[in-house]
Amino acid sequence: MNAPGSSPRHTYSANAAHRQLPFTVRLDWGTEGARTVATGADIAVVVDVLSFGTCVSVALDRGAHVFPYRWRDTTAEDFAARHHAQLAGPRDGGGLSLSPASLRAADSLERVVLPSPNGSELCHALAAEVPLVAAVCLRNAAATADWVAANLPADAVVAVVAAGERWPDGSLRPAVEDQIGAGAFIAGLAAAGKGGYEAGDGRHGYAPEAVAAMAVFESAEPRLREMLQHCSSGRELAGAGYAEDVDIAAELDCSDFAAILRDGVFRPL
Repeated sequence: MNAPGSSPRHTYSANAAHRQLPFTVRLDWGTEGARTVATGADIAVVVDVLSFGTCVSVALDRGAHVFPYRWRDTTAEDFAARHHAQLAGPRDGGGLSLSPASLRAADSLERVVLPSPNGSELCHALAAEVPLVAAVCLRNAAATADWVAANLPADAVVAVVAAGERWPDGSLRPAVEDQIGAGAFIAGLAAAGKGGYEAGDGRHGYAPEAVAAMAVFESAEPRLREMLQHCSSGRELAGAGYAEDVDIAAELDCSDFAAILRDGVFRPL
């Protein structure tokens, strides 16, 4: 502890340590984490399993284009009209919504504006800061990892952002489903041969935060559906009548499409 009146030994800031600069594969949480680890990254990978990322994946499987948008922004309706797109609302509004089941059941689905308080907000914000942004869930984790490994240089910096949820006061609530989803993507990178995943391997290594997420996924994988059903977010959705959304989110690697944001829209790749 510093003596009274002395200068502090350390200043808390987003310095090189917090940015995980020695590593090419990094991981942090929410808006502040995204701003920190995505600085200088070649791609930001936003993981929101329940449910933005899963919604994007389901829509892309149907051949639709998805526009991420800010949550509760009054301009969303005009934006959707200009882009000849349907506007997805909150789950409790009925119809097309931030529910993977609603997107899967829609009679037609071509262009969708999809606001959400976490994943969509992050994708929308990061698009102005990072050359590439991906939306990842369990359904497309391996496909996106394969796309990154095939299309970016071996030393490309990948900033994985676990979106998390919100407490009633708006602060970040880390959500285990997003840590599992992030770990699934990171495990896919390792399987695809991106660098050496061991922490401490210079610029070709994975940050300990990324390695830990991969370990969480590997532990959860044998009972993945059960983990999603019984985690806090899964039980919250099931209690509100959206258990099917949780089941869809647990469809590990069933999609062949990576969700890469280009010109403000996700298209099937």
